[in-house]
Amino acid sequence: MGAHESMEQSEHAQHASSSSKRIALLIAIIALCLALSETLGKSAQTEALNRNIEASNLWAFFQAKTVRMTAVRTAAEGLQTQLEKETDAAFRAAAGKRVDFWQKTAQRYDDEPETNEGRRQLVTRAKTAEEKRDLAFARYHHFEVASATFQIGIVLASATIITGIALLSWGAAMLAAIGLSFTAIGLFAPHAVHLF
Repeated sequence: MGAHESMEQSEHAQHASSSSKRIALLIAIIALCLALSETLGKSAQTEALNRNIEASNLWAFFQAKTVRMTAVRTAAEGLQTQLEKETDAAFRAAAGKRVDFWQKTAQRYDDEPETNEGRRQLVTRAKTAEEKRDLAFARYHHFEVASATFQIGIVLASATIITGIALLSWGAAMLAAIGLSFTAIGLFAPHAVHLF
């Protein structure tokens, strides 16, 4: 083997080594982006599940208040009907107080701004929790798409090292850019793009 051939092989080896280093760096950067999108995705998923539980609990509380309010109103109306037929003054006075108490209790079950636990307040709180849940799920879906594109990008970049086809590394870089776009959408505008 001549000196010229030896230099060509050396240059080729250096070029291949330099190219492999660039691809390895690309893989490392995409893997970092993948870790970030996975972390953000898990966080958004946890937030969505927590908000879903909160909304379910608030709607259950709303239903319980509705049942109580209906029972108290029914009792008040029944006693009110009985009062119309009653002639005993002492009974009428005691029953009248009881009817007033039950009516006030029913009103309190419907609207209780002091404790924020009246039916009206519970509806508002439940809808707020649902909005936060929907926002978190929208973020989660975008982070999942980002993670998938990063994973495919890593596979393409790895295939570049094996096959030597540079076009695969360009595809990996493009997928990384798409993944970054979906990560940004998930962070800043999760309702801008509707995928699911």
